[in-house]
Amino acid sequence: MSNLDRKITDDFSQYTVRKDLVSEVKGNALVPSYVLEYLLSKYATTTDQESINAGVKRVRDILADNYVHREEANLIQSKIREKGRYQVIDKVQVALNEKLDRYEATFENLGISRVVVDSITVDKNPKLLVTGIWCMCTLVYAYSGDRDEVPWRLHRLMPVQMSHDDRENYLAMRAKFTAGEWIDLLMQSVGFNPDLFGDRAKLLHLVRMIPFVERNYNLIELGPKGTGKSHIYSEFSPHGMLISGGEVTAAKLFVNNANKQIGLVGYWDTVAFDEFAGKAKKADKALVDIMKNYMANKSFSRGANVTQAEASMVFVGNTSHNVPYMLKNSDLFEELPVQYHDPAFLDRIHYYLPGWEFEQIRTEMFTSGYGFVVDYLAEILHNLRNVDYGSAFEKYFKLSPSLSTRDKDGVRKTFSGLMKLIYPSGQATAEQMEPLLRCAIEGRKRVKDQLCRIDSTMAAVDFSYTRAGSVEPVAVHVLEEDDYPELYWRGGHDERDEAERGTVAPVALADDASLGVEKVDNTTSDVPAGDSIGSVDDKAAASADVTHKVDNANETESSSPVLATESTATSLSTLARVPSLSPIERAATTAKEGHVEFAESQRGATYNKLFGPYVAGATQITLKDPYIRKTYQVRNLAEFLETVYTYTNRSDEVHVHLITGCDEEYPDRQIDNLSQVQATFGTLGIALTYEFSESGHDRSIVTDTGWRVILGRGLDIYQRYSDNDWLNPLTRQQKLRRVKEFSVTYQRR
Repeated sequence: MSNLDRKITDDFSQYTVRKDLVSEVKGNALVPSYVLEYLLSKYATTTDQESINAGVKRVRDILADNYVHREEANLIQSKIREKGRYQVIDKVQVALNEKLDRYEATFENLGISRVVVDSITVDKNPKLLVTGIWCMCTLVYAYSGDRDEVPWRLHRLMPVQMSHDDRENYLAMRAKFTAGEWIDLLMQSVGFNPDLFGDRAKLLHLVRMIPFVERNYNLIELGPKGTGKSHIYSEFSPHGMLISGGEVTAAKLFVNNANKQIGLVGYWDTVAFDEFAGKAKKADKALVDIMKNYMANKSFSRGANVTQAEASMVFVGNTSHNVPYMLKNSDLFEELPVQYHDPAFLDRIHYYLPGWEFEQIRTEMFTSGYGFVVDYLAEILHNLRNVDYGSAFEKYFKLSPSLSTRDKDGVRKTFSGLMKLIYPSGQATAEQMEPLLRCAIEGRKRVKDQLCRIDSTMAAVDFSYTRAGSVEPVAVHVLEEDDYPELYWRGGHDERDEAERGTVAPVALADDASLGVEKVDNTTSDVPAGDSIGSVDDKAAASADVTHKVDNANETESSSPVLATESTATSLSTLARVPSLSPIERAATTAKEGHVEFAESQRGATYNKLFGPYVAGATQITLKDPYIRKTYQVRNLAEFLETVYTYTNRSDEVHVHLITGCDEEYPDRQIDNLSQVQATFGTLGIALTYEFSESGHDRSIVTDTGWRVILGRGLDIYQRYSDNDWLNPLTRQQKLRRVKEFSVTYQRR
């Protein structure tokens, strides 16, 4: 047990649970994590392994006996009838039967409805009337003989959530932890291992929690698939509602004019729209208008009445393109439906969370340590919504006067949310507050900068602040601004001076400064085997005007493997100095037709040398290699994609299609490995697709820039080496590896 876990269990013994137990007991039960942790908190809140084992067994027994699986609904109904009464765990929703003037419940998994519920139960649990809540219920079977009456009677209903406010104890215990320890505790509470995340990543994860602790907070997160964008809104809190598909009616969200029943925003702390992105999606204009009013004024009107509500709004969705592509061709909101791609709507967003900065979820990211029972933490955050720390930083810092009222509101609400999460007492030093303020400014700046792209009439804003006692402004940048300055300010003006911006190279292709220029040995003497990068076929050399061998010691990492004459090298050196050519364009000029052969055990052959100039600037690449099957062969594919990434423009989408054979012995492993490569490089703007084909054994690379590279051995050119030892330089340096005998031919199509 770590020191942090020991401290957590000592100070919060009643309200913590070991997080890996959740997946251990869940099995195939389709219940939210907070339901499982609620049960674990009753029976397995301890550090004693025997007690934990007994508690886990008890929870499993409860789930086995009482959780209702849809396919077992008839069996549970039979148990209720035969035993007279029975306890079930199910999601329950209640509606008013106006004809009979009574409330009736529907049990989602059990498949029964019209179960009479008394008014007192409904008054205590109003969310039953909206989308329903998870409950532990005791049902009684009482058949009366009346065909119009159902035999089911609700004897007892207990929501699966904690109801008491433990804020006083929570604040007292917080004082025993450092800020770093407390952030790690929050990370473990939502299931992540904090050791695998940097300070910035942790802070961005906490921003996802702000809607639960801050009233009327408007957050958007767009990014690649698989980063856990929606997970926290469905699993973390009984006070949150996730709308799958991102589509909802005005009646469901705000108020039903027919029966005057208030919608989701009146009952939930957070309403999250999943799969919100999608240009083809259609949204009701009337709904968008009501949402704009609600997000700005915390109220809405349908009919004559104006209604106040406190629900925060969260919009999460997937992006189809990488960041430089979006910056080059449109904006970072490009994936939104047309009705929402509206400056008036987007200006109501308090924070744009950059989903592309979150790693795709992997098994090792999850913690086996202790964290708060999420229902306990959710209840604390729910009660902290009454507190406002939005102006707490003003005794130490002052925002730029150029910020609009909405800009300041966005910054203050984000800062307030982070304070309540990390410093819930409201007490923090200037040094502790400043990172939170910078984070808050950054998220609102990302919104405003994109609005300036969408609406040319919107003036740019100076997102800076000054420290108390100083008049020197402190600028805040978003990472995209520093990573892609030439794209970020397209259509705008970057007023930062050169020193502040720094020098950002558009593409880094190699360590050698003479990128794309071959260094040629002026002698014609043979180079000893193992030092030369390969011998040149005479006929191919003649057709390619190649007369010299390249000295391996002088060759650059990114130069072409096809050998050049001294005059050619001189002309390329001159060409490389032409300022109008980008590094990628310079690399492409070095590609020549020809043929190279490598003897067994030579060193110095790298994918960058072999393929870099030939894939340079391509956007469509087809790779045929029948043996991308085993794990080490898939690693070769990943290294080839690294070369593609290095030699192509980040503002373009590059499509690589792989045609390979199926691993008949371990097909699942092959598909898993290829899917992982797909996901990893997809976030970098390399879209990998693949198909299995057993016809033919051709090995080649074909590009839309007119090159066909015939591969003698495919990508499998290296002799086997130990790739499990991360200290082994061969795992990172291809040029140190010995090769198998192979050849490569370069042809213009």
